[in-house]
Order: sequence, then structure tokens, then C-alpha cells
Amino acid sequence: MRTAGIFEIPNLRPLGRFCGGLAGRAGVLPLFWAGSGLELRFTGSELHLLLEADFGGTEPWIAVEVDGAPLIRMPLNRGINEVCVLRGVPDGRARHVHIVKECQPMADDPRHRLWVRELRWEGGEFLPLPDAAYRLEFVGDSLTSGEGVVGAVQEDAWIPAVFSASGAWASRTAAALNAQARIISQSGWGVRSGWDNDPRHALPDWYERVCGPALGEADRALGAQEENDFASWRPHAVIVNLGTNDAGAMNNAAWVGPGGPFRQGHGPEGLRAFEDAAGAFLRKLRRYNPGAKLVWAYGMAEDSLRPQLERAVARYREETGDEEAYYLPLPVMLPEAVGSRQHPGPLCHMEAAQATAAFLKSIL
Repeated sequence: MRTAGIFEIPNLRPLGRFCGGLAGRAGVLPLFWAGSGLELRFTGSELHLLLEADFGGTEPWIAVEVDGAPLIRMPLNRGINEVCVLRGVPDGRARHVHIVKECQPMADDPRHRLWVRELRWEGGEFLPLPDAAYRLEFVGDSLTSGEGVVGAVQEDAWIPAVFSASGAWASRTAAALNAQARIISQSGWGVRSGWDNDPRHALPDWYERVCGPALGEADRALGAQEENDFASWRPHAVIVNLGTNDAGAMNNAAWVGPGGPFRQGHGPEGLRAFEDAAGAFLRKLRRYNPGAKLVWAYGMAEDSLRPQLERAVARYREETGDEEAYYLPLPVMLPEAVGSRQHPGPLCHMEAAQATAAFLKSIL
């Protein structure tokens, strides 16, 4: 079998944000965010991945699809993992291989990391990939990270096993549109704070970094805390699904700790502050993504802040003259669509993806 470093493989397409210069010098492709990974077209008989992982208590998972069909879903051990993707298939026919990180960066586990080091293969070659029809960036919380997509309905443990970026609405939307997707998401985070009112977990404050929640020294050395190179990957649309955790925070106790005390109120003043923060995030998104459609999609788990988000989008359009910003209501989770951890399950994610794909088709 032949072996080559990840950046020595011709026609391989990295997926997700990473700092190319630092990663290239280190010879590893860091998979920071949920849905990050790689894709390739391979005509040989056997293909292996060499992945390096580490974690404290929250291990990384990967998923592999071949020709659009799920083939492998598995956790990784600490150290070097050799994963056999293909073996014993006939040479000659090109197979489209898509590998993604299933779970999000774990901000509370600084050891959590996943790097792609090498590929090993037998026979064949790596062919050019067709261009994607669109580039889509999704910004969100546990809904976008895919928490609850897998696992029994009665499962309530907060573990990486129940996360599935490949089965979540963002990835399903991208697949429906033949699009490349980037996912920027953190479970429990919101527009102004996390579900527990922790103001450090306001995702807009971290948006411009390559991967702000990846706080470990190993990931920091590979550029996780650097400013993202937005010019290197311009999305056709940025789709935000935030607000669910802000709604929860308004009914929870104040955060007391670094940056506290802080609490999002649910009275007129608190609601207006949330609306203003949503508008400010739209302005930030436009600054970093000129030319992209901006879509605020909301409603999968609850829709109590829909009036504020609709007004935030309307005010942004009126105040800036930017007519390429939209509000998209998503289908609400029905009882039969509940997944693990009381989060939306596969049916809800499928319905959200169908609604989002149809809407994006109408504006792109």
C-alpha cells in the first residue's frame, strides 16, 4: 500500500475552517467544527485514513459516506487511529468518499481534538472532484451541531455519541442543493448568552475566529484562535439558527461567575436587547461575507422569539438598505419527531432541511 501526507494527496478537498499555513507546516488537517472533514474521488481497491485524536472525557466521532450513502459511524481512541474506509472493492470505478467530524468542538474539554495525518491506499488514483453548486455556511447551536439526531428517545446523557452533524438539517440542506457546507455551532450557546445566561457563550462574539471554542494548546498552535481567512472561502449564503437558548435563558436564573452576574430578561427591555443583538450580528455577518444572502432560520425547537427576530431582520434591511437578508420560519418539532435528549430527531431535521433547501433555491 502507498502512504502520503494529507496535503500530498492530489484532488483532495478539505472541508471546514482551518488555518492553511499552520496546518500545512504541521502536516495535519485539523477538524475543528462539526461537519468539517474531507472529500475525494478514488478509483482504487483499498483506502485507509490515519487520524490522530485526543480528549479528556468527550471523544471525537466521525462519519463516512461513499457515493452519498452512510457507511461508517464510529468514535476514535486517543492517539493514532487507522480507519479502513474501503477494502476489496474492484479497481477502476470512481467512488465519492466523504468523511466528516460528527461532533462539535468541546469548549469544556481542552484536550478534545481530531487531526487527519495521512492516507494509505491500494491501486487506483484520486480524481478531480466536481465543483459544488453552492457554498453554504450554517451558524447555530445544538440544533446545527446535530445533538439528539441519534440515540434513543429516553437517552438524556450529554455525550458525543448523540451528535450527528451528517444527519442534521444543515448537512441535509447542503446535500439537497449539491452544496459545500461549513458549520459554526455550539450546543447551548446563543445570541446574547448561553441557555444558562453565561455571556461568554454568545456565538457572535466568537464568529470571526477560525474556531474560538477550541481552547486547547494543541489546537491553538494550529490556528484555532486566529482570525478566519474569509476571503479564501466565500459562501453564497449564511444561514443562522440561533435564539432557542436565548429564549431558555430568559426563564433561567442569572449567571454568576466570570462576566456575571448576567441575565437576559423576558420583559420589553430584555426582548429589545435581544433584537438589537440579532441585528448587530447581521451587520457583522455582512461585514465578513459581502455578497452572501443572509438568512435567519428559526423555530425547530420553539419559536417564542420569532417576533423579535422578524423585526431584527426587517430593521436591518431598512437601516442598511441591504435587501439580501431574510427571515425563514422552520417547521416546529412535533411529538413524534423528538430525538434523544429531548432534541429534534431525524424527522424534524429532515423537515427543516426541506424547508431551508426550498427557500434557498428561491433566492440563490
